[in-house]
Amino acid sequence: MENAKSPDQTGASAHYSNGLLNGFHPSNGGAGGGGGSASGTNCSGGHHGIENFHHLHRPDVHNSGSPAKRCRLRRRMDSGRKNRPPFPWFGMDIGGTLVKLVYFEPKDITAEEEQEEVESLKSIRRYLTSNVAYGNTGIRDVHLELKNLTMCGRKGNLHFIRFPTHDMHSFIQMGRDKNFSSLHTTLCATGGGAYKFEEDFRMVANLELQKLDELDCLIQGLLYVDSVGFNGHPECYFFQNPSDPENCVKQPCCLDNPFPMLLVNIGSGVSILAVYSKDDYKRVTGTSLGGGTFLGLCCLLTGCETFEEALEMAAKGDSTNVDKLVKDIYGGDYERFGLQGSAVASSFGHMMSKDRRDSISKEDLARATLVTITNNIGSIARMCAVNERIERVVFVGNFLRINTVSTKLLAYAMDFWSKGQLKALFLEHEGYFGAVGAFLELLRMTEDL
Repeated sequence: MENAKSPDQTGASAHYSNGLLNGFHPSNGGAGGGGGSASGTNCSGGHHGIENFHHLHRPDVHNSGSPAKRCRLRRRMDSGRKNRPPFPWFGMDIGGTLVKLVYFEPKDITAEEEQEEVESLKSIRRYLTSNVAYGNTGIRDVHLELKNLTMCGRKGNLHFIRFPTHDMHSFIQMGRDKNFSSLHTTLCATGGGAYKFEEDFRMVANLELQKLDELDCLIQGLLYVDSVGFNGHPECYFFQNPSDPENCVKQPCCLDNPFPMLLVNIGSGVSILAVYSKDDYKRVTGTSLGGGTFLGLCCLLTGCETFEEALEMAAKGDSTNVDKLVKDIYGGDYERFGLQGSAVASSFGHMMSKDRRDSISKEDLARATLVTITNNIGSIARMCAVNERIERVVFVGNFLRINTVSTKLLAYAMDFWSKGQLKALFLEHEGYFGAVGAFLELLRMTEDL
């Protein structure tokens, strides 16, 4: 991508950029990726007979064409022998709004491996790890990086990258220009875009997608990240005193014995799953009113362009100027049914009045839109939890990224309407679990050879 930015150039503010406008347009210079030939044991601790097979059918790597070709042969031989895929290691989740990408950066590359490493592999690694922004909209979430992981016998860091789905074609062209197909024959991808863009990957970049179910990947990715923790800290957190705004504080917690749990995945739309074990779950229901709805309505109502801009406006607004509350109808609480006067009776209910419409701000509209979408999700989630008799409700998805208004509102709703019986839990890596699940499947595929 052009105009990539290093960590020193962007600082912490890079966390709040929204994915690749001119992104994933490769520059003429290098980039960065992967590692060299693999060594050590395989992912499951055994060889499944692969090592002997490759010993019997070993090509002469010392007399097999160019140095790059010899390196590729050596990498593929070693990867097959050790039951691990050749570098680079990626997992992708191609959603309706954002593409999420996880990349494993090996940190234990030997001098021999580095010497034999083909230039395109070095280029990918340098590019991805030395920058935090790619073009105008590609972002590496540095604050989410998982460090010092051991995967398939290799030690390294897991990086988290996102960009808007409308820039997918630029990413595919970058894969072609960087000759990615010479390193990879298959990419593990999940999300609806794995189907939508499959032909583009094949025709433009000569890459085959291994399409994976997005809900399977979501659950596997979530359980893995929670199991390894967040660089020595818990991945999971909740809000203590959610009904008391002045004393509502974020608290880490462990997701020990997580089953059963109600998993609410808030992306462009919403899927709600009842999860009873890592392999036993069902999709209970969903709603089309999700993060895509929030951003789309905000673009229409306020003229904003990005998710970050919409949230910034919402943070400054007052939804009670837009929504009609219980006290606007009753003059106070509706005590018989425990409805507080501050509860929303009619979202956007004040907008029936021309005088009200003339006096509201764009910030008020953004806030009301956010509250409307969040309240709807919370209401559906609570009803599902009650029907499924599940007390643990876990909210994930990129809608919650830098969105403390919604996380605190969901925590309050679960606590208040259940009289303290339901607790809303959240995870630090929010929308990346599908991509992590796809990445894990890449490693599992080689175990099953």
